[in-house]
Amino acid sequence: MKKMTILVLLLAGCIQYALAQESKGTSLPQWVKNIKVSGYGMLQYQYEDTEGSDHNEFNLRLLRFIVDGKIGDFDWRAQIQGTSAKGPGEPTVQLVDLYAEWVKHKEFRVRAGQFKRAFTFENPTNPITQGWYAYAMVVNNLSGFGDRVGEKPSGGRDIGVQIQGDVLPNSEGRPLLHYQVGVYNGEGINRKDKDHRKDVIGGVWVMPVKGLRIGAFGWTGSHGGMSALVPDPANPLATTQVDIGSVGLNRYCLSAEWDKDEYTFRTEYIHSQGWGVAPSQAGKGSTVIDYSNGDKADGWYVFGIVPVIKSKLHAKARYQTYRQAKDWASSKTMYEVGLNYYIYKNLQLNFEYGLVNNRSLEKHNYNFFDLELDFRF
Repeated sequence: MKKMTILVLLLAGCIQYALAQESKGTSLPQWVKNIKVSGYGMLQYQYEDTEGSDHNEFNLRLLRFIVDGKIGDFDWRAQIQGTSAKGPGEPTVQLVDLYAEWVKHKEFRVRAGQFKRAFTFENPTNPITQGWYAYAMVVNNLSGFGDRVGEKPSGGRDIGVQIQGDVLPNSEGRPLLHYQVGVYNGEGINRKDKDHRKDVIGGVWVMPVKGLRIGAFGWTGSHGGMSALVPDPANPLATTQVDIGSVGLNRYCLSAEWDKDEYTFRTEYIHSQGWGVAPSQAGKGSTVIDYSNGDKADGWYVFGIVPVIKSKLHAKARYQTYRQAKDWASSKTMYEVGLNYYIYKNLQLNFEYGLVNNRSLEKHNYNFFDLELDFRF
C-alpha cells in the first residue's frame, strides 16, 4: 500500500509538472489536459460526558487527495485518504478509490476497480457534503464502513465490477429510473477475496419529480476468514478458537430522499442477517464471532438540513437508532441538532449537539458535542 501511495503522489507531481510545461507553451495530449487534482481536509473537536469516561479531544478526521481524469469514453479516479483511525500518533494512509468507468451511454455504464458499494443513498455521499459529524450509525455498521462483521473501516467501498444507468426519460429528458448492480470481493478495500465467494449488491430508485428519490437495495454475500470460540474438550472451563470459514450475509435497505434548492431530507432503514463480532470489535478487523448478539441487526435514521441564509447558514436535525442485536436492549439512539456555516465557498464550520441514549451502558443518557472546520482545495 505504501508503494501505491507513493505511485499516486508521483502521478500528481507529474501532472503538476505537465501543467507547468503547458503554461510555457508546450503542447500536451488531451488526456493530460483532462486531469483534475482536488481534495479536502476535515479538522474536528469532540466532547462527550459518558459516566466514568468523560473525554474531549481535537482530531484530524481525514484528508483526501483526489486525481480525476478522462480518456476517450472512460472516466477514472485515484483517491488517497489519511486519517487518525488507529488513534493518536498512529495515522492511517490508504488508497480508497481506484477505478475506471465506461460512460459513453448514460443508460448503461460499467465501472471496475475499487469504489463505493451500490448500497444506500448515504453511502456514496461525500463526507464534506454529507452534513454531519459522521455517517448514520446504521450506515457505518451495515454498509461497510466499520462493519458489524468486523471488517476494517472501508468507507463503504469494495473491489469489483458494477453496471448502472439512468433510464425512462420524461418529456423534459429527465430520467425517471436509476438502477445499479455490482459484484464484489466482499472483504472491503485493498483486500483480496478470502473465500472466493462474491457479494452481489444492487439498488433501484424512482425519481417521479425533480429532487425526489425513492429506492430499495439488496445485498447477499459472505465474509471469509471468520472464527469462533468453542469449549475446549481438554478443559471445560476454557475455550479454544477455531476457524469456521465464511459467514453468510443478507441485507436490504429502504430509502427516500428530497434534495433541492439547499433543502435536504433523507431517511433510510437497513436490516441485516448474518453473524457479527462483538460491538467493541466492529471496524477493527476482528474475525471472532459473537453469538450472544444473535444474527440480526437493524437501524434507521431521518434528518433534515434547511437553509437559514441561502448558501451561507444551514440548520439541521437528525434522529437515528442502531440495534446491534435487533432489540431495544442493544440499541443506541441519538437526537442531534446543529448548524453548518459557510465562511467561504470552500471553507465551512459545522457545529452539532447530540443527546445519546445507549442501552448497553449503566447510565444510558449522555451529551455529545462536535465542532468541525472543513476545507476544500
